Amino acid sequence: MFVSGFLFFFAAICGLGAVVSAVLITAWLDRRGTRTPFPFIGSFLVGNIRRYRKATLETAGSVGPLFYACVVPLLVALLLVIAGILLRRGWGL
Repeated sequence: MFVSGFLFFFAAICGLGAVVSAVLITAWLDRRGTRTPFPFIGSFLVGNIRRYRKATLETAGSVGPLFYACVVPLLVALLLVIAGILLRRGWGL
């Protein structure tokens, strides 16, 4: 129970980092002319990440750092939540 609480806490921190990166991606896209209406930021999240990746590949020749700063914490948070659920149910790892 104690370890799963830590896993959920770190998953929340990773999720917060991903949200901050997603907001920075949206601001980057807004500066370059791709506007995202504020009420729909959550629904355009995946599309904005995809647009950011494509735009940075075209301009710089490589994927921008915000792409990895957004995608990696989301994947780590997913893994931490799954591990926390498994530990809480007593299945172990």
